[in-house]
Amino acid sequence: ADAIVNAANSDLLMGGGVCGAIFRAAGPAQLQEACDALAPCPTGSAVITPGYRLKAGYIIHAVGPVWHGGDRCEKELLYSCYKTSLEIAAEYGLKTVAFPLISSGIYGYPVPDAWETAITACRGFLMTDTGKDMSVVFAVLREDIARQGRETIERLCDQSE
Repeated sequence: ADAIVNAANSDLLMGGGVCGAIFRAAGPAQLQEACDALAPCPTGSAVITPGYRLKAGYIIHAVGPVWHGGDRCEKELLYSCYKTSLEIAAEYGLKTVAFPLISSGIYGYPVPDAWETAITACRGFLMTDTGKDMSVVFAVLREDIARQGRETIERLCDQSE
């Protein structure tokens, strides 16, 4: 991918899990210095840094919402961080973007709802003139979560026909 998306915290600090792995692979000191210059990043937004030692040329740091039961604009904020990430990718002329399932880990967003929002946001962007030549990949580590994503794509595509 031209860019990978990091599910970031608003302070853009190296975290654990996938975020920590991205920082370690990219070069933690260099990446943290670049992030410090851009922080803070509001929930629902995203910023871009070089990929440093990664094969991907860029890292887009997207700040998803913490799940509080759905009554604190979580869906809108999650949608926004996907859309903003894709807008940044388009601005940089990137053609392929790899996303995790943002907010579905330690932020507690329910996986089925996270998939629906992610796919709706990405599909909407890819259907625009700006996004028509872009490709999106979802990278998840667990097969059960990937299966839920495939099922959500099928269901949403069936609804739109």
